[in-house]
Amino acid sequence: MPRPNSLARAAVRFKPSAFAGTFVALLLAAAVISGCGLLLQTGLTASIPPARYESTPVVAAADQRLHTTIGYGEERSTLSAAVPDRARLDATLVRTAAATPGAAHAIGDVTYPVRTTSGPPLTASGWSSTTFTGTRLTAGTPPGEDEAVVAPGGGRIGERITLHTPAGERTFTVSGLAARPAATTSAPTPTSIWFSDAQALALSGHPRTVDAIAVLPEKGTDPAALAAQVERALGGRAQVYTGDDRSLAEGAGLPAARELLIALGGSFGGTATLVAVFTAAGTIALSVGQRSREFALLRAIGATPRQLRRSIATESLLVAPLAGALGCLPGLALATWWFGQLKERGAIPEGVRLDTGPIPFAVAVAATLLTALLAGLAAARRPSRTAPGRALAESQVEPRATGRIRTPLGLLALAGGATLAGVAARSSGVDAANAALGVVMLFMLAVALLGPPLARLCAALGGLPLRASGAAGHLAAANTRANARRLASALTPIVLAMAFASTLVFLHTSTDRATERQQRAALVADHVVTAPAGLPADAAERAARAPGVTAAVAVQRTGVLLPDADAGFLRATAQGVSADPTPVLDLDVRTGSLAALRPGTVAVDANLAEAQDVRTGDRLELRLPDGTRTEPLVVATYGRGLGLAEVTLPAAALTGHVTSPYATELLVRGGEPAALAPLGTVTDADGWSTAQSRDRELNAWANTTMAAVLGGFAAVAAANTLVMTVLDRRRELRTLRLVGTTRRQVLRMIRWEALLVTTSGLAIGTTIALATLFPMTNGLTGEDPYIPPLLYASFAAATLALGLTATALPARAALR
Repeated sequence: MPRPNSLARAAVRFKPSAFAGTFVALLLAAAVISGCGLLLQTGLTASIPPARYESTPVVAAADQRLHTTIGYGEERSTLSAAVPDRARLDATLVRTAAATPGAAHAIGDVTYPVRTTSGPPLTASGWSSTTFTGTRLTAGTPPGEDEAVVAPGGGRIGERITLHTPAGERTFTVSGLAARPAATTSAPTPTSIWFSDAQALALSGHPRTVDAIAVLPEKGTDPAALAAQVERALGGRAQVYTGDDRSLAEGAGLPAARELLIALGGSFGGTATLVAVFTAAGTIALSVGQRSREFALLRAIGATPRQLRRSIATESLLVAPLAGALGCLPGLALATWWFGQLKERGAIPEGVRLDTGPIPFAVAVAATLLTALLAGLAAARRPSRTAPGRALAESQVEPRATGRIRTPLGLLALAGGATLAGVAARSSGVDAANAALGVVMLFMLAVALLGPPLARLCAALGGLPLRASGAAGHLAAANTRANARRLASALTPIVLAMAFASTLVFLHTSTDRATERQQRAALVADHVVTAPAGLPADAAERAARAPGVTAAVAVQRTGVLLPDADAGFLRATAQGVSADPTPVLDLDVRTGSLAALRPGTVAVDANLAEAQDVRTGDRLELRLPDGTRTEPLVVATYGRGLGLAEVTLPAAALTGHVTSPYATELLVRGGEPAALAPLGTVTDADGWSTAQSRDRELNAWANTTMAAVLGGFAAVAAANTLVMTVLDRRRELRTLRLVGTTRRQVLRMIRWEALLVTTSGLAIGTTIALATLFPMTNGLTGEDPYIPPLLYASFAAATLALGLTATALPARAALR
């Protein structure tokens, strides 16, 4: 009897076709794992070089994330979320930082937009910031009270300029021109303007807080030592940054980009990895099962169960590492393409690079190896424990039993999925969505575990019409009924592809349709005025004075955070309104009145209110865009938050808590567009809704891409499995030819079998998707899912084409 290692090497060497399907499955699994792992690693390590603080070795800024602790005892964990806008520091900390040993200067830095009566918006800051940016005067003097310094092209010395600032309209005299420093990334532009430090802070809209504190060391002071001293002096009231981390103090989009990459690589990557491992394990089990006759012969000539298991383990060690290593190459290509697309769409700031460190590749190879080893040993459990004589008999006929462990687990998963679907149907909002995510996973697990009996049921139901379709159909019905395990192995990846792709894509179509319908129903204004950099501070008052205008409400779009028992914080869209929005917005008020909105109050979307367990008259705990905690009184709940904003606040509540204080939209009832044109771009309700649809394109692209990754992987795995099953039937197909079946009849039989497999997979996958989508979309939108007929038809057609192609081509090759 040859040694197990020799048997494994011989099997791989002389029968490579038997391992080709396993190799492809493991390669694809490694590609998905490594690609998602690279995105996750980039999210954890991403950094960009500082620009504004390039010449400042130490910078102190507020923590741009909020932290909270959930759970009790050993279950306690700390969670965090990025603030929607920008958190700031108490201005009194500037003096504390300046008194730190080794600090030469400490400068409280502020930057914010101001507007001219005509021309582009300007970026304002204090004159002391030129100390670390390198800006120098080319003419004139530094700014004093009611004076300003402008960049070249921004004005002439002695000229009077009127600006709309966060603190109101002000007029300044140009006292000087600033030089453009050479070869610095923080060079000023014609849109830069400087005030005196005191005036810059007073006009910022947040006169008691600064964006950051730039700390310049004394000559000979080590920056690292100074950073430690500043950190001790501030006593945890600020984050102290050095190196590339200084970019975090600049208000760059790095925290949001990190959050996105971690969500893609972690949350989605975790699901994708489970699907990849799950599918690869099924392919390996199929490969081992197809060699049952070979294992039975080995048992008959004296191979022990231990030797058989060791041989299979050795085969895994021979195939899996190479498949995992080669799979890292398409994984790198996938991550590179995905990362590049996110950067092109503005979701990732310039300067962030894809981290191609070795850890994701090592994890991918190890995961494929472990998957191959465990799946092979699990599949070999039955042939290795069966008596030699019985093993030979069972290798000729497919066993009917499904296993004493597999069946109860499958039934348990099926019951769990049904129970969770019921829970999701009775929930609302995020709770329904979170519960629905578990539905698809439990049902998919049930399909995998209960594959053979489910396949027999499909064969029995599908076989009824097949028997009436002639000899080929009758053969197909008999084959699928007698070989349910083979049918189940091909059925599972098709169900995977259909269920996941349908859930992701149709979730987007459902929410997008509900959002658009709510937007069109909610906007009752005749005109919408917008401007790229925000509208003038007095836009609503000016519009209200226009002839024929009966109402004008300025709206500022932003976001807030709400406490969540599971995630720590829940992000919600928010809008600040300058007056009662009822004349221009029909938010479908359910309780209370929007007319009661004033400082200290809030109106909330009904689904969000239910999730937060608040009603009209209760206090709602939330964090404003800069992270400030507040508990306004709920004065109304409404039903169209998905289309506009989930939280509606008076505009005054956002003052000092947002970087840009200017309204993003002006909603006007009555009047003529020509009278409103000086304020910005004027459009109607339809034009505004169309523009909002374009803004949702990133979400649409993200959902489609995730569906393509998951569905595409499962589709390729399904094709791989179908090819394996057909090639394994070469003896059967040739026997049919020997007994008189024509080549055309055999191919027709294969086509009928493929149709039975794909239609069964379509039906089961669609059922799982609907069981997931109904509670999820009802919870998120209050409506049933929207499934575009043509889009679903394209999914079905692609699945049918995949099944027919993946069976017809190998069948033709086997019949040559």
